[in-house]
Amino acid sequence: MELVEIMEAFIHGIPKAELHIHIEGALEPELMLELAAKNGVALPFASVAEVRQAYDFKDLQSFLDIYYQGARVLVVEDDFFRLTRQYLQKAAEQNVRHTEIFFDPQTHTARGIKFETVVSGIHRALADVGRQLGLSGRLIMCFLRDLSVAEAMATLEEARDFQAMIAGVGLDSSEVGFPPENFGPVFDRARQWGFKTVAHAGEEGPPTYIWQALERLKVDRIDHGIRCLEDAALVAYLADKQIPITVCPLSNVRLKVFDSMKQHNLMQMLASKLCVTVNSDDPAYFGGYIEENFLELHRAQGLGAEDVVMLARNAFNASFLDPVAKQQYLSEIDDFVSARPGPGSLPGCGTQALSA
Repeated sequence: MELVEIMEAFIHGIPKAELHIHIEGALEPELMLELAAKNGVALPFASVAEVRQAYDFKDLQSFLDIYYQGARVLVVEDDFFRLTRQYLQKAAEQNVRHTEIFFDPQTHTARGIKFETVVSGIHRALADVGRQLGLSGRLIMCFLRDLSVAEAMATLEEARDFQAMIAGVGLDSSEVGFPPENFGPVFDRARQWGFKTVAHAGEEGPPTYIWQALERLKVDRIDHGIRCLEDAALVAYLADKQIPITVCPLSNVRLKVFDSMKQHNLMQMLASKLCVTVNSDDPAYFGGYIEENFLELHRAQGLGAEDVVMLARNAFNASFLDPVAKQQYLSEIDDFVSARPGPGSLPGCGTQALSA
């Protein structure tokens, strides 16, 4: 095998965890059109090709406009089940062993879909299909930051009845102009009730949004976080506390945060000793799942085997798994690496990041 093929096989085979995946963003065009026809939802697309042609985004908002349009085809519990099953099958093919899935209930309840319909369909797939595929998972409910704090609080109240199904809460949607600190009271209550907390910050928004997510929302992880390198004090803090950062390279390029993968700053983040992980964000819209994100980094920036091992270990350590399960998955990585020529077992970010 040539070196390129060896590296591709290494990326494919290594056990992976995905911590930044929006389930609505895994809605492939084929399923979108099928559900639209079934549910009588009108779409401005006549074919899969037309859907894909629309995925030419100039920024986050241009993507969200189409993302919310596509989400309208999800109506009954089985729709959410099928969507999640499709993602889990793809993830398992790429040797994802654990996934922590975002979902946006407000996107659906605003259309009259019951909260229970959304969470039950996703959770049922995660429990049943995930078990069949040997893939563990958690659900993270996100608040839409461009809606009111009162609406977020009402959504949190609904989620309390389903806390057995939901591990954490997050903050997503349009970032610029909607600082994390606005949602401080919501996150305070969520933590009081035992939810883990994460937040999108520092994708298009400034580094101050990352500080707010850390200091006001007291999050366990930062989602995206790529603009942290603009603030040296922030980088030092993130490195010292080993706060996990869930980076989505293909997403960042498709949304024009970077002009090309060669310009992406993930390698700089790794060099700064940050606890970085690689994820797919909205893979149906951005042209790739977790494996494609690793591969594009390898092709554009020479991401090496040791980097891949570090990133894979970081993701399991940064997950909301219990310590025993984390160690089991980390041992899978060790076994995989030891069976192949290349890097030895390397440490990733420590679990202190989750309690910092």
